[in-house]
Parts: sequence; structure tokens; C-alpha cells
Amino acid sequence: MKLYENIQSKELRAGMGEGLIEAGRQNPDVVALSADVKGSVKMDGFAKEFPDRFIQCGIAEANMTGIAAGLSLCGKIPFIGGFAEFVTGRIYDQIRQVVAYSNKNVKICGSHAGISLGEDGATHQTMEDIGLMKALPNMTVLTPCDFNQAKQATIAAAKHTGPVYLRLGRSKMPNFTNPDEPFIIGKAQMLNEGNDVSIFACGHLVWEALEAAKLLESEGISAEVINIHTIKPLDKEAVITSARKTRAVVSCEEHLINNGLGDSIAQVLAMNCPTPMEYVAVDDKFGESGTPDEMLTNYGLRAKDIIAKVHAVLKRK
Repeated sequence: MKLYENIQSKELRAGMGEGLIEAGRQNPDVVALSADVKGSVKMDGFAKEFPDRFIQCGIAEANMTGIAAGLSLCGKIPFIGGFAEFVTGRIYDQIRQVVAYSNKNVKICGSHAGISLGEDGATHQTMEDIGLMKALPNMTVLTPCDFNQAKQATIAAAKHTGPVYLRLGRSKMPNFTNPDEPFIIGKAQMLNEGNDVSIFACGHLVWEALEAAKLLESEGISAEVINIHTIKPLDKEAVITSARKTRAVVSCEEHLINNGLGDSIAQVLAMNCPTPMEYVAVDDKFGESGTPDEMLTNYGLRAKDIIAKVHAVLKRK
């Protein structure tokens, strides 16, 4: 098994911040807008380097989205930043009507996503955002797995024409991918080849999947780990190829079990190669206050939980 090392735990939102600066250096049309949280969503570096290309919109996410749509009509490439709960759920109508419906070139950066937001509690821990965004025609949905990949995903989003939702976590998480590896939208990333079970993971749970695969190897179980950093468009070929090889699938995500990565994979399998499958996800409940570690553990999103699902699906092969 290929071993991955946590170089230094970092925040995915900080990776977006660095990627945004780099995208701004590469293209003068890149602009950024914040809903009064530029420090929290790590847009402060961009604002400092390009003060004339940054707009502080205040706590008015719907208005910020409309401004971004207008800027896109002028040839700009706007990135809007806010807490994931508020730049998806609070303004879903604006995103649907003025961004997705008319296929505007707007990039939505949803920071503080998932249960690992921690102490802010259920009102801020969005676990429905992947489902909301992937349901919209024209929308591309990206869920990078670490700081390095978040940086590359941001640069790739700036070069992509059309609406993009970029999902980012708040807490420091393992940083283990190659910082120079290009981010290819719509192309899954093979992290470890295996023969007994396919583990498809996204976001923070990619590291947990790799840790699970390491422990499974000691049990004699060969796990294939694939990073689905693009939820939409989903790399259907990668899903089908792996599932046909292993004949057992586990999906892993820091999202509700309904309408997330797992459901996208299940749809592909149902239509192409029906395969036994288990989900590692939040089981249809809201979050609560606690540390990021407590949240991931209490809601069953750890390597041990992935291993339990692997054992369950292998019994069904």
C-alpha cells in the first residue's frame, strides 16, 4: 500500500485563500467578494494584494450573489466567500435564479462546511450543501481533501467557465497530497489500488479512508481508495471500473447520508453495475456543539467506522 504522510495539518479554507491569490496573479479578471467574513474565509490576503478587486458586501449574502452575477456579465470572474450554510441554504433562490439558471461564471466558496466546524453548533454546521448544489443544473461541485488540493481546486475553478461550488472546512486537517499535482475537474484521484473493496471518499474523510485502508491491509483486506474531489460532474468511469473490479463499495463523506456523494455513486452503480454498498455519512440528523474531533467521532466519521462498513459490505459480496 502507498503510504501518505501528513506534512502539516492545515485548514482547507486557507488553501482556498492561497489559491485565490495565485488565480488573481494569473488573471486580472479574478475578483473576490465577502459577506463581512474575509478573515474567516481567508480572503484577506487577496484583499491586501488586490484591494481594487475586492468588495466587502456586509452580511448580505443574497446581495453579494447578485453583485457577483453582474460582475460576471462584465467579463469578471467573481469568487464569493462566506460560511457554507449561508452561501448555500440562506441564498439558494438567488443562486438558482441569477447564477445557475443563466449559467453565470460565479464561484461560490463555502467555508466552515460539515460537522467538523465544531463548537458553532447545528445552525452553522451545514451538511446539506452538497445535495443543494449538485441538484442545480450547470453547477460544478468541488470537495478537495486537504490544503494543497484546496489551493489547486481554487486555481482550477478560476479557469473553469461556469458556476462552481467549492466546499471547504474550517478546522486544521491532515495535509498529504502532492502540492504540485494539477487539479482536474471531473477526474477522480486514485490514491491506493486494491482488489477487495472500493472506498470512495471526499473532503476530510479521504484521510480517514487512507487510515482505514492501512489498518485493513493488516487484516489481509486490499482496499482501493479513490478521492472523489469532484462530486459533479462525477467521474462515472472511475466508479464503474473500480466497482466492477472489487464488487464491494463504501462511500465516505462529511455530509448527510441523503443526497450527497453516496447517493451519486449509488445512482451510477444502479444504472451500470449493481454492487453491494455501504455509506459512511451523518445519519439524517443535525449536529451539535463540540470540538471537531468529538464531532467526527460521535457522528461515526472515523477510520474505525469505515472499517466497520467495509466488513459489512464484504459479507454481502
